[in-house]
Amino acid sequence: MPREGYQEKLESLREDVLYMSEVVLERLRMGLDALETKDDELAWEVIDGDHEINQLYLDLEQDCIDLLALQQPVASDLRFIAASFKIITDLERIADLATNLGDYTHEAERDLYPDVDIQEIGTLVIEMVEASMDAYDAEDPNACVAIADQDDAVDERCEAASETIVRDLIEREVDDETGEEEVEQLMADVSRLLLTVRDLERVGDHAVNIAARTLYMVENDDALIY
Repeated sequence: MPREGYQEKLESLREDVLYMSEVVLERLRMGLDALETKDDELAWEVIDGDHEINQLYLDLEQDCIDLLALQQPVASDLRFIAASFKIITDLERIADLATNLGDYTHEAERDLYPDVDIQEIGTLVIEMVEASMDAYDAEDPNACVAIADQDDAVDERCEAASETIVRDLIEREVDDETGEEEVEQLMADVSRLLLTVRDLERVGDHAVNIAARTLYMVENDDALIY
């Protein structure tokens, strides 16, 4: 492959990774919207669309393998390809978490905890993923460190939300007149909400992973990886 063609392949890989991130973020927004509005049709759209993201992942994985096997890149090019491969893995896992939101939409019966703002947490982690992909595109090491710092605030919000849910469950009055089905539904709703908080926290973790790989790609600095 001529050198010009090789550079074009590298740039194409970057563009395709950015495109995959746009698709994944759109699915995540749709999952949050479906959960908020209890929109089963939108939830199915998120779930059924997961195969598209899986195919994007497989195609980009093959592109990375081809570049590594055929070109034997070194130094910065090698780090770029390796980072891109790790990043698409994180994006694919974020898409899986968006699919979970679709599943939770089908299970949701009611809003139990108005004090737990799932949409606010969702917005924060979406912003983190967007920022991490902007850092990847711009090769901005300072932005990578800022994203890692932001994750602490997200973790605190998720921990507070989980504590609110568990505390309310403990304090909730369940007497002899409470039916078995009602208790089972309550426990299912609580479990679903705790899983939602956990999954959104994991989205934030994947955003940090993307930032960490970007920092390594740009500056050969693995400080955020471990």
